[in-house]
Amino acid sequence: DENTYTHLKVEAAKRNMNASDIVSEAVVEWIESQEDLELSPLIKSSQEETKEKGTKLWKELKRDL
Repeated sequence: DENTYTHLKVEAAKRNMNASDIVSEAVVEWIESQEDLELSPLIKSSQEETKEKGTKLWKELKRDL
């Protein structure tokens, strides 16, 4: 909307940036946050598995490889 666009232009001027650069940064941040949301269940599952099965010391893992 017009108010949002005006605010964007004012902020861009304050930061000596192009409005399109601010929009691009915002889109990249949004995409990254969506990727984080998608990974969240996998991270939780991995944490639960670690609690159940435990972990190995690096020396043991190297030896097993």
